[in-house]
Amino acid sequence: MKLLWAIMITLILVLQGRLWFGEGSFAQVWALEQSIAEQQRENDELATRNERLYAEVRNLRNQQGAVEERARMNLGLIRQDETFFLVVEN
Repeated sequence: MKLLWAIMITLILVLQGRLWFGEGSFAQVWALEQSIAEQQRENDELATRNERLYAEVRNLRNQQGAVEERARMNLGLIRQDETFFLVVEN
């Protein structure tokens, strides 16, 4: 009977060891959940950025004024017969 108890206790300890320290253990599952949560946050940020870029592209494709505004702001372009004033602050 003592041999049976010893085998059962050994089996329980081996199974507990795998549960806490082996592959698929609580620590490994927790680390994977943390990694998944971090990756999900990063994906959400990138999805938001992509939506802004898609909206900007749609705007540039559909409205001529958007292209003109972009050219004025980023490239400093002006129309013919237009006067350009540069205001410099101290």
